[in-house]
Amino acid sequence: QVQLVESGGGSVQPGGSLRLSCAASGSIVSIGAMGWYRQAPGKERELVARITSSGRAKDAEFVKGRFTISRDNAKNTVYLQMNSLKPEDTAVYYCHAVLFLAAGTGPYDYWGQGTQVTVSS
Repeated sequence: QVQLVESGGGSVQPGGSLRLSCAASGSIVSIGAMGWYRQAPGKERELVARITSSGRAKDAEFVKGRFTISRDNAKNTVYLQMNSLKPEDTAVYYCHAVLFLAAGTGPYDYWGQGTQVTVSS
């Protein structure tokens, strides 16, 4: 079964840091772009950052200088290092990946189950 499993969410005070991880597992042949999205209550899901298989990253304007996306292709894992967190960063964070599966199928869009990040004093 192909899945994306996220970890690392939680509660933190403003100015604090968290590191999210997302590991892809299953019958995966290769992975294209990976990324992080977030959805706050009452708002639409929005892109936070994404990174290509070659390591080219794109960040949303609201996280520039604070969040860093990276990936370990050997581990099929993408990370999001979040520093200087603000209350407005509070949301459910979702991992996304473009996967190519066995038997030459794909690309397919896969999503993680989401992990809650709460920034509050």
